[in-house]
Amino acid sequence: MDGEIANVIKVWITVIASLCYCYYVVARIRPGMTRLLSLLPIFYLFIILPLNLNSIHIGGLTIFFLVWLGNFKLLLFAFDQGPLTPLPPKLFHFISIASLPIKINQNPSPQKATKVPRSILLLIKALLLALIIRSYENRPNMHPYAVFALYCLHLYLGVEIGLALSAAPARAFGFELEPQFHEPYLATSLQDFWGRRWNLMVTSILRPSVYKPARHISTHVVGPRWAPLPAVIAVFLVSGIMHELIFYYFTRAYPTWEVTWFFVLQGVCVAIEIVVKKAVTDRWQLHQAVSGPLTVGFVAVTGVWLFFPQIIRNGVHEKAIQEYPIMVDFVKANLLFLS
Repeated sequence: MDGEIANVIKVWITVIASLCYCYYVVARIRPGMTRLLSLLPIFYLFIILPLNLNSIHIGGLTIFFLVWLGNFKLLLFAFDQGPLTPLPPKLFHFISIASLPIKINQNPSPQKATKVPRSILLLIKALLLALIIRSYENRPNMHPYAVFALYCLHLYLGVEIGLALSAAPARAFGFELEPQFHEPYLATSLQDFWGRRWNLMVTSILRPSVYKPARHISTHVVGPRWAPLPAVIAVFLVSGIMHELIFYYFTRAYPTWEVTWFFVLQGVCVAIEIVVKKAVTDRWQLHQAVSGPLTVGFVAVTGVWLFFPQIIRNGVHEKAIQEYPIMVDFVKANLLFLS
């Protein structure tokens, strides 16, 4: 663990230095192909740096932040678009937005008093994740479907808590941030799940970088009425390819494309849902008590079918489970040392 932490420090020092170059040098270059060319060394660095990390949790977050979010944000920045445009007034703001899964809330509104505070919900989810990890000791005695259900919950809770913890420093420095998740288990449709509830940082990046250009191109091919459909599928295709890349960092095994097919399937179903909703608007609608379980159940079942096999086949889930006690022991040892 000590060696991994040392590697993490080296990686992030390099990231900060790279983003300083972007802020002080690249930002002064005219947007377009010239700025894009000046960013090529940074794209390369962001792709190779995570190869120095081996842990699923620390390395996984770094891969997600740099290879996916960071590179896509800088790609948009090259053409004067995205969250880094207009240029933030301070270097710290630029580095935070570029390297962390955060989106500044431009129109903050106070939460209603009746809502459970987000911090309390996060604590409850952390306790639930701890119970799930503890329950893995009894996996040999559990039904395979029950184990898969635990994996689904583990994935959701682990990603949400990991992203929330990584955004905590930005909140501590006064950033008003938009939520990263919006209770995806309450989704009433696939559009609602993927577009408004699940991993909203990815949604906010894929919309300007993939959806809008694809829709613009599709408008000239199929017309404005049907242009959103191929654009939606293009977004899910890119998401699938990026997940395949992330899995490669975890496993160093050639992709089998099951994960890509999972996201393509979701994209096709979202496109079908859009067509059906347009056809039956104000005439017929499923009650949310029915559409909610159908939506979450569809994502879970297709996930077990196409998303999880690659994780399980390469032992990623076992490595992730084994890392938790190591991380806990590391934190305890350092807390005792500091005290």
